[in-house]
Amino acid sequence: MALNIQRLKRKDFENARKFAIEGMHLQLFTNNLFELYFYSKYFVFSELSQATHAYGAYWQGELVGVLLVNMKGQPKIFNFPVISRVVKLVMWLINHFYGELSDDYDQANAEMMQQYRLRHHPAGELSFFAVDPDILGQGIGTKLLKRLAHDEPGKLVYLYTDSGCSYPFYFHRGFHKKGQQEISLQTGVAEQPLTCYLLDKQL
Repeated sequence: MALNIQRLKRKDFENARKFAIEGMHLQLFTNNLFELYFYSKYFVFSELSQATHAYGAYWQGELVGVLLVNMKGQPKIFNFPVISRVVKLVMWLINHFYGELSDDYDQANAEMMQQYRLRHHPAGELSFFAVDPDILGQGIGTKLLKRLAHDEPGKLVYLYTDSGCSYPFYFHRGFHKKGQQEISLQTGVAEQPLTCYLLDKQL
């Protein structure tokens, strides 16, 4: 597959949102389609608004993968004056209706980061990483990571992931586990155990 790695195009933000639902298993947080749409919208645009690097993997002109990165001290590349207000509204709704669930997840990540920063000083975070679920296994994610390593050689980066995602992918590409927390999500009437991880890598 001949891939072209370039800056993510604004016209493809919606495709990135769709990739995230399956690739980042956002349905763990709600199985209501209306809620899932707005939660995924919030998730993608909140990460886009913080991104200093936004890579899109394109095959025959179509988006097949996305990597968003927030490097410390570098300028953000997107500005969403109107959408940012929508993001804030959706964040309020999530906190109001799903506060306990989001609090558990955020608290687990915060505790891992607190311990991590005692010994490490990362230069940035991989905040969003998703590939078209219809064409997995084609090396798309690997090529996106290689492009980041080319642009930010030697930098220490970290990411949060969990057992609901394809987290072994990162171990096979040189990431190391630096934190682990066990939580439980209440999804409908069922309780979903989840393991949260903090991983890092020297690019």
